[in-house]
Amino acid sequence: MREFGRGFVPRQRHLKISRETLLCRSRGTNCDAFFSRGVRFALTPRYLLKPLPRRRCKDAVHFPFVTNRILLILFFAVFVWSLIHPHDYFTWILEVFPAIIGVALIFALRRRFPLTPLVLTLLTLHAIILMVGGHYTYAEVPLGFWMKSAFHFTRNHYDRIGHFAQGFVPAMVAREVLIRRDVVRTRGWRYFIIVSICLAISAAYELLEWRVSVATGSAGDAFLGTQGDVWDTQEDMATALVAALLAPVALGWLHDRQLARLQHGLAFPGNR
Repeated sequence: MREFGRGFVPRQRHLKISRETLLCRSRGTNCDAFFSRGVRFALTPRYLLKPLPRRRCKDAVHFPFVTNRILLILFFAVFVWSLIHPHDYFTWILEVFPAIIGVALIFALRRRFPLTPLVLTLLTLHAIILMVGGHYTYAEVPLGFWMKSAFHFTRNHYDRIGHFAQGFVPAMVAREVLIRRDVVRTRGWRYFIIVSICLAISAAYELLEWRVSVATGSAGDAFLGTQGDVWDTQEDMATALVAALLAPVALGWLHDRQLARLQHGLAFPGNR
């Protein structure tokens, strides 16, 4: 281990990644990290050169790889089930197309911008919620009827689960993009932008439901799914808002750990 002077900055001519700023939450400190040929140069408070074991980097890459395969198998298993004899194929297409677009984007960006296992797991769960709703329609999902009977609700509230996921999952996706692209560094502004993005997505989806219902008439009633509730649109958006406010607070600590671990794996492409 070699100690350097206060003004020392490692030469970057051989760096795989020129410079990445990592938030090392596991250590509880901010850490500017440099990566070069199997060695991580970390500027600690004492400016010491610390090598990162290669075995740890292999594990960091192997873990997401296995998780991704499991999630992919689960997604397509539910997708095939959902496709077989749904309530009606028009509603199925309207409900499931966001999941299809999402998995296509994840596959297209898997090398350039791989996501953390946490975000991929949340996206898979959201896709399953959409596909189950597309198979039965949101107003007729058996889980919603069970909730109605068990909690004495006046309607099938499965759509509230869908709108909660609509706020919770995009919040974590937005958080990952904002942190990794270094869009905004202040926590307060990041939190505000995340919530704003989720509200925008929720509002856009409600506008889509409105236009589909107007354009198709009774054929779009199952997609609209108000079940006679005049405040359905406002309650859907409020549910998404609560989820967006909750997600970064509840899972931020775990997300930060996985972001640091993913960044370690990206620094050693030869271990893939």
